Amino acid sequence: MKVLRYLALSVAAVVFLLPFYLIVRNGLATEAEITARDWRFFPDQPHWENFGELFGDPAVPILRSVLNSTVVAVLQTAGQLLLCSLAGYGLARIPYRHADKVFYAVLATLMIPAAVTFVPTFVVVSALGWVSDLRGLVIPGLFSGFTAFLFRQYFRTFPRELEEAARIDGLGHWGTYWRIVVPNSRGFFAALGVIAFMTSWNQFLWPLVIAQDQGSWTVQVALSVFLTAQSINVHELFLAAAVSITPLVVVFLVLQRFLVRGVVESGIKE
Repeated sequence: MKVLRYLALSVAAVVFLLPFYLIVRNGLATEAEITARDWRFFPDQPHWENFGELFGDPAVPILRSVLNSTVVAVLQTAGQLLLCSLAGYGLARIPYRHADKVFYAVLATLMIPAAVTFVPTFVVVSALGWVSDLRGLVIPGLFSGFTAFLFRQYFRTFPRELEEAARIDGLGHWGTYWRIVVPNSRGFFAALGVIAFMTSWNQFLWPLVIAQDQGSWTVQVALSVFLTAQSINVHELFLAAAVSITPLVVVFLVLQRFLVRGVVESGIKE
């Protein structure tokens, strides 16, 4: 059984790593090598000059797009961790007559399809003059009902003894949250931060509508340009894909240990 287990894991690893191999292999090949009938595991001579061609392409400002995606993802992640954790802590710990009603209202937002709120959100953003502006990309994603729900469930299981000790020392709700709860919940914050960062980085439809000029493109919009152009530049597309997933891989490798802990501590229980 142990041999079969490792064999199954090896097959699964190969399947999951196959797309990454194709991205690197085709990104360092020429158009002729990519479309050739005889398949080679790797180009005889890797074409590193493809990087210069990609970053020097005036039609697709890939570096600017990566920078925009980084700014949007970092700000939305920070905003969600702050605002959603405050909302979750307030709903879990601060006595309030209508706390349950507010919580159910937050849950109700999870049942509304994103397509329903897409047009109203665009109308508001357009009226504020945030089209082709980073504010239009960042601000609508600063709060997530699902993240607030996870924080609320987690804080309900947070040890009350620590909070009671903080109250004895004279701390209020804000001091208890900031000086006691947050430092003792770093693993959970990191886990939700990884998920929020990846979700924000991979957004496509909203940036496609809001970012209407090259200066405000995110990396996902920039990648779509390679597919919608009249002549598809295949090797640049694969190389740009490799560049676009590099930040995600780095974030995942650094914080992967928190993901399992976040699932365990997500608090989907009473």
